[in-house]
Amino acid sequence: MEKIVVLITAPSEEEAANIAYTLVAEKLAACANIVEGIRSIYSWQGEIHDEPECLMVVKTSAENFDALEARVKELHSYEVPEIIALPILKGSTEYLDWVWENSRRG
Repeated sequence: MEKIVVLITAPSEEEAANIAYTLVAEKLAACANIVEGIRSIYSWQGEIHDEPECLMVVKTSAENFDALEARVKELHSYEVPEIIALPILKGSTEYLDWVWENSRRG
């Protein structure tokens, strides 16, 4: 089964932790790391913004992506949250097995 890393930004560590905890508790993800102190510069509604954010690095299986995306959209305060999935091409077999076992739903 294909494993993926999903990148999700949030405006605060508290919101990121709430989303991450929910994803792991609901087995939509095996693990989520929260990286504080990122700076995002982006265009939104015709203006350039420069904002502090947190980045979540979420490990899961590709089959969970649609449900994960829907859940993040329910929990997130942004109108259009960043939710980007990247394939894991290689990794430690033991770690990837752990990701698979801990993101299996049902």
